[in-house]
Amino acid sequence: MDRPMRLNHRRLLTSATLAASSVLLSSGAVADMMTDMFTDAYDGKFDASNYLSENAYGFLPVPIIITDPALGGGGLGMIGLFFHETDEEREQRVEAAKGAENAQRYLLPPSVSAIAGAYTANDSWFIGGGHFGFWKQDTVRYEGFFGYGDFNLDYYNDFSDGSILGDSIGEREFNFKTSGYGVIQNLKFRLPDSKVFLGVRQQFTTTEIGLNKKLAADCGLAQPACDQILNRVNDVSVETTLSGVGVLALYDNRDNVFSPQKGYNYEVRVTRYDELFGSDADFTSVEFKGLNYWPLSKKWGLGARLESNSVDGENVPLNSYPYIDMRGIPAMRYQGDVATMAEIEGRYLLNFRWTLTGFIGAGRTASSYSDIGDSSSQVAKGLGFRYLIARRYGFRAGVDIARGPEETAYYITAGSAW
Repeated sequence: MDRPMRLNHRRLLTSATLAASSVLLSSGAVADMMTDMFTDAYDGKFDASNYLSENAYGFLPVPIIITDPALGGGGLGMIGLFFHETDEEREQRVEAAKGAENAQRYLLPPSVSAIAGAYTANDSWFIGGGHFGFWKQDTVRYEGFFGYGDFNLDYYNDFSDGSILGDSIGEREFNFKTSGYGVIQNLKFRLPDSKVFLGVRQQFTTTEIGLNKKLAADCGLAQPACDQILNRVNDVSVETTLSGVGVLALYDNRDNVFSPQKGYNYEVRVTRYDELFGSDADFTSVEFKGLNYWPLSKKWGLGARLESNSVDGENVPLNSYPYIDMRGIPAMRYQGDVATMAEIEGRYLLNFRWTLTGFIGAGRTASSYSDIGDSSSQVAKGLGFRYLIARRYGFRAGVDIARGPEETAYYITAGSAW
């Protein structure tokens, strides 16, 4: 009986040794495979191109660090980017990526899907996704976004008109809880043999906005004045469905849709929200954005952004008014019937992978374009860096630190900040 037992022990030991060896060998193989997948053969640096293109389930995780004071000043989240391309597009991209200069030339952009979610310190959260489709040799482009969010946002109202007990008490801050879901879709068609696209758009949102009375009640004034303030701003506590359709025009000759180094992107969108489409409010939104990218030398580059948004109509919902949208300025901090922005960004190429950026911009809001010249500018500026994380796609990611009129904020930027 002893001998079989000893034989079994030997067999177990042999089996365990073989199993351990297999694990070590397979672990080494996996490590080598992972190293190959995340290393660029061109310069031996970390790069996600192979992982994104050759792994059927590969995605690029982009962390979200929220420091926007409008959302409580702190929060975390994640965006997952999934790149889609045909076998032919993959072969073209692999061939182009064999040299650094060729890797920067224009190739048909791959379609990209995204999922995202985040949570902030003031209990705001959202979840959603989207898809950027470049179809039929980039003659048709599609952008679709959907999501649900629950936000606690600060809005501001100016009571300098003396209507509260005859006093000009100035601007006051109020916290609103905004929750709802929405869908935005843009479909663009390229005009033959041109860089011009024409298209249509559709937007549908259902939101419920409610005043946080507990926070607003202590307004720092006598109770009658606080009550009057509450009565006035409480009028915006409503549930609203917005449904609009519109048209758009786009000119785009950028060398890369993710992290462009040269080219122009100009777009105009006109959207009509109307009862005819199921909207609770009737108004028109006009949006203009112009993006410019200039290579000044092999090391230096410059970008400029011009933007102007306006609404015109009756009973425009509070969260539909244009606002200054720039790094360093809290979302919806400065709102008006009209909002204009101008921003420049300089970049310096440290080496093939790393880029330093510096930017400064200013924005204004007013009740009309005729009044925009009399309004004061809100200035924001900052510094950042980018790393070429997916050379095959010309995709750069990094961090920006921006200082606005009141706060300093940090942003993880995937692709262009604009």
